[in-house]
Amino acid sequence: MKKILVVEDNAEVRENLEEILELSGYEVVTAEDGKVGVEKALKNPPDLILCDVMMPQLDGFGVLNILSKKSATANVPFVFLTAKTEKSDLRRGMNLGADDYVTKPFYKDELLDVIDTRLKKSEKLRKQFDKTDQGLSAFINEAKGYEELQKLPNERKIKHYKRRDIIFEEGDYPRYLYFVKSGKVKIFKTNEDGKEYIIDINKTGDFFGYLDLIKHDKYTESAAAMEETEISLIPKEDFVKLLNANRDVASQLIKMLADNVSEKEEQLLNLAYNSVRRRVADAILLLSQKQEDGSISILRDDLARIVGTAKESVIRMLTEFKEDGYIKVVDGAIYIEDAEGLENMHA
Repeated sequence: MKKILVVEDNAEVRENLEEILELSGYEVVTAEDGKVGVEKALKNPPDLILCDVMMPQLDGFGVLNILSKKSATANVPFVFLTAKTEKSDLRRGMNLGADDYVTKPFYKDELLDVIDTRLKKSEKLRKQFDKTDQGLSAFINEAKGYEELQKLPNERKIKHYKRRDIIFEEGDYPRYLYFVKSGKVKIFKTNEDGKEYIIDINKTGDFFGYLDLIKHDKYTESAAAMEETEISLIPKEDFVKLLNANRDVASQLIKMLADNVSEKEEQLLNLAYNSVRRRVADAILLLSQKQEDGSISILRDDLARIVGTAKESVIRMLTEFKEDGYIKVVDGAIYIEDAEGLENMHA
């Protein structure tokens, strides 16, 4: 049963809406003002929000502005209820990201049609797409259901890179959003002495290069293939169309781009501030999450760059881990034998 949050300060209108929606098979939660509406939406996100514009304490524009910036509610369809039909008000709401309007007094059929349409569109774009080239194509094709995205090209350029080939360098201007179709890509920085530090590794199904693309600024790091790699190139213009499209499209795209970002940030902080032993353990655990077969195939030089230490220190730590039963090494590939032991390892 789909849940709808009704935010309306007029008790009679609120009760009328609640009755109509419940009789139509929806679960209904009500809020008597914008402040309460925000609290209820964040505590238990609904499938759709129906919100009055003119309310005390916090009006509908304020409610939308707050909820659209919260990850839990950013992709929840938002429909305004308003008696104000001036173009400036409608435009302001759409600029903030409202999905639709229903003007008061409203017809029951009109209200239900708007809700049904918005729920169906949201459901199609909020579903999870496989992190494969086919999944990316499926998402873009789904997004093309919106008029402003019809001109996106059906075919995307695929580029092949050999091991160590540079994809882009620090200081270059972004031209594409990159999607790893197959292979691995390292993101790294180089200090004044020419020493390289790997800050991330992207595997099949990962996007990279999008932060500087969004900021319209030069790359702050470099990218290179770690093995034979195929990259799907999404032109900057197409990426901007997707990002600035309907709120459902933009929200789903952001989720696809920022998959596990908070987790990565925490892991990078751990790598930066813990002991070498702890950092090597964290790096192995981090890399294992990017593998499907359980093996970690990486040059010891590259592992040392991730950890931020000498290659000899990494080799010494791997030997200790192997002797302690945390890992095994077969033909240079690392396999985790005791993940819990690595996770709970002290300095």
